[in-house]
Amino acid sequence: MSPEVGELDIESTEHMLTTDTDIALSTLSAMASATDERLRALAQQLAARVIVDLAATTPSHARGVGRMRSMPMSDAGGDIDIDGSTEALLMAKAANHPPSVDDLRMHAWTRPDAALAILIDRSGSMTGDRLAIAAVAAAAAAQRTETDYCVVAFSDKAIVIKGIGQPRPVEDVINDVLRLRGFGPTDLSLAFRTAQSQLARSNASRQRTIILSDCRPTEGGPPERQAAVLEQLAILAPADDCEDAEAFAAAVGAKWAKLAGPTDVPAAFALIAD
Repeated sequence: MSPEVGELDIESTEHMLTTDTDIALSTLSAMASATDERLRALAQQLAARVIVDLAATTPSHARGVGRMRSMPMSDAGGDIDIDGSTEALLMAKAANHPPSVDDLRMHAWTRPDAALAILIDRSGSMTGDRLAIAAVAAAAAAQRTETDYCVVAFSDKAIVIKGIGQPRPVEDVINDVLRLRGFGPTDLSLAFRTAQSQLARSNASRQRTIILSDCRPTEGGPPERQAAVLEQLAILAPADDCEDAEAFAAAVGAKWAKLAGPTDVPAAFALIAD
């Protein structure tokens, strides 16, 4: 993939992406932090493009969670809200002219907003595959909501890569995730408190927290107490180290899934996020 210093062989890289996407994407993710500036830039650009494309394949399994809401009349279609439009209708009748569309309201089905918190455990080794998995999860969150999601990396400290309501290009979020390095002990309680703090900034009707971790705390208070405060928690655990995550999920009633590589993220994300 990199035959010479500062070079990225696009043809061989794209061939590997076709034949073994997990290995190719993990390698690209590791190369995105290369010391060589040109190679790093090329790897970041290609990795971000592939990750966004992969995240876009995430299916959605929304289950009848729509809500009938009153809203200003628009071309989107809907039934007139008589109660909400009564004053405008009476005033138009009294003036003997048709009511202004801008003064009318309608009933329409809308899907409730959902805020997402993505928590990335960086306390262990942040290898290429774990970086790629985390980046795909962040991109999948961005596919669901433009700004109402946050991405937080944590160990014994929490770093907010993107905050709720903060507009950031998804490529910038991906590149910041790919620059993460493993450091420090694991404080799950801190991660859950940070998610709660971020989600409190949202007016969304639903809140979801997804943590990428083996769920083996080595610092902080009992994480079960903080996990119970969250509206809905789901866990994405490494397939080769998921026993503690499974036990923690059972203890707090969370959904969970295990991941062997980046291409597992879309299906697992849809399963636990909806």
